[in-house]
Amino acid sequence: MDYSVKGNDIIIKQSDFELSQTLDCGQAFRWEQQEDGSFTGAYLNRPLRISTVDIKDCTFMLHDISEDELLNIWYDYFDFTTDYSELKRRLSEDETLSKACDFAYGIRILRQDSWEALSSFIISQNNNIPRIKGIIGRLVEHYGRYPSIDDMADETADSLSFLRAGFRAKYLVDAVDKLYRGEITIEGIRQASLEDATKKLMSIKGVGPKVASCALLFGFYKLDAFPVDVWVKRVLSEYYPNGLPDCTKGIEGIAQQYLFHYIRKQYGKVE
Repeated sequence: MDYSVKGNDIIIKQSDFELSQTLDCGQAFRWEQQEDGSFTGAYLNRPLRISTVDIKDCTFMLHDISEDELLNIWYDYFDFTTDYSELKRRLSEDETLSKACDFAYGIRILRQDSWEALSSFIISQNNNIPRIKGIIGRLVEHYGRYPSIDDMADETADSLSFLRAGFRAKYLVDAVDKLYRGEITIEGIRQASLEDATKKLMSIKGVGPKVASCALLFGFYKLDAFPVDVWVKRVLSEYYPNGLPDCTKGIEGIAQQYLFHYIRKQYGKVE
């Protein structure tokens, strides 16, 4: 990533990156596209506005941030350390994945805060993106920031009624309780194998394989996690009845993102 400072803004040059594909693909829920095409959001309660300068030239502007913030916060968050060109080259050994990589060329896996991602995907169950964003927006508004586990230690399903999250509130409370008491730890999940981490997360009420896999991929950067929903079931049935190709080994989660968006395009369901 090349960058230059322009007043209070920073211009970066970064290939294999597109704002809507990365920020509005369902992996994070605090980003909103503005009328001018820019996106506003937050990470670790630090706000950011980012816009495209020239998509062909792969240039973007991060507004009102310091060079220190770029290098110590956003560089890691946007996963600029990972060579997605090489990952796509590898995945493109498979014909279907090659087409998927071309279609969803600008997706990157964000390195999100683990608790925020886990709690967000608990909220996401049987839900759509606008409602998920609404619930999370009310949570942030109530606390004045995204609340920590300690912040929420005394919450109950009733006290969270302001979220209008329905049955998900009791699942959120159970996650807070298990993490606050140390029955599960963020670091323990991070260090565990994919299988063990999945089991730990599924001990939380209401957390099934899909929510666990989403949390592990998007909140713990376990790139071998492979969330399966109706769209991914369809792509597996149509293209990979005998399992994923060898080129996805260890990066199944990245392959899933390309395939997920490609199969929705095939069926005219790209949002």
